[in-house]
Amino acid sequence: MKKIYLLIVAVFLLAACAPAVSPSLAGEWQLVSYGSASNPTPADPSIDTSILFDAEKISGNVGCNQFNGSYTLNGSDITFDQFISTKMACIGNASVQESAILSVFVGAATYSLNGDTLTITSADGASVIVLAKK
Repeated sequence: MKKIYLLIVAVFLLAACAPAVSPSLAGEWQLVSYGSASNPTPADPSIDTSILFDAEKISGNVGCNQFNGSYTLNGSDITFDQFISTKMACIGNASVQESAILSVFVGAATYSLNGDTLTITSADGASVIVLAKK
């Protein structure tokens, strides 16, 4: 009995010493809002958006072009790298929405995950993207 007790205590101690794991962003997300952090613009409901986070890769469409790249997490920091995108001409809301979002997917940003809501804020804090889990 004493050995079982010591084993249980050891497991809890090891678990307490384990490094904190960043919450998983894995899955498909849709755009809720974007733009100014103080007054975000609601996503255009006529534009089907999809952003897929998978391991350390991100891909999707938030206007009219497909994009993909990589990202790394470190605490509440997210760093985007190696982005490529198709270059179709976009017009109207699709162009504005896409440009605003892809401008945040450059370099360093911060993120917070609250249930099924993911918020990504640009490094300077001026721009925000809010996503909902699909």
